[in-house]
Amino acid sequence: MAEFHLRTPLSEEDIRQLSIRDTVYLSGEIFLSRDEAHERALEYHKESKDLPIPIEGLAVYHCGPVVRKTDEKWEILAAGPTTSTRMDLFEAEYIEKFRIRAVIGKGGMGDRTAAAMKTFGCVYLAFTGGAAVIAAKAIKSVKGFYWEDLGTPEAMWVFEVSEFGPMVVGIDSNGNSLYNDVSAKVEKNKTAVYKIIGVK
Repeated sequence: MAEFHLRTPLSEEDIRQLSIRDTVYLSGEIFLSRDEAHERALEYHKESKDLPIPIEGLAVYHCGPVVRKTDEKWEILAAGPTTSTRMDLFEAEYIEKFRIRAVIGKGGMGDRTAAAMKTFGCVYLAFTGGAAVIAAKAIKSVKGFYWEDLGTPEAMWVFEVSEFGPMVVGIDSNGNSLYNDVSAKVEKNKTAVYKIIGVK
């Protein structure tokens, strides 16, 4: 396990050096996108329309922030991760089409997404659920707020962050998944426990 302090935009080389269980802190720009914004971005791509910002090399954060606007300025009160399985339907194509380099969320993602990460050079970074205020403290400014019609939690936000983390590499760009490892151990232990208590 190693610790990395990286800055966006991220290169494929940045990502290929990471392995599961490594700790990562990010600085620079990240953008927030949940399922509705993912779907719209892919629709834009099919229609050859530009996204509000170029996102190649950036990290997408699965998050619906709690915000407050005062004097025309946004204040981020909390910014905890959304469960990433909501975006699993879109993420593999999203990685392929837009060449994002990191996905931030909680709970992991499926094999199709992990395969896209391996092919195109992307990682999944797990941020601790329940640490929404810690996440908000690392956000230094709001750089953009787009697709307001989707609603505040579903819109695309762009944040400037400093030492955003700590995050753990849950899926790396070599096809390794911490979540698959844990599931395999659970199954193995379950079989042993069933045998001890006499359950077939």
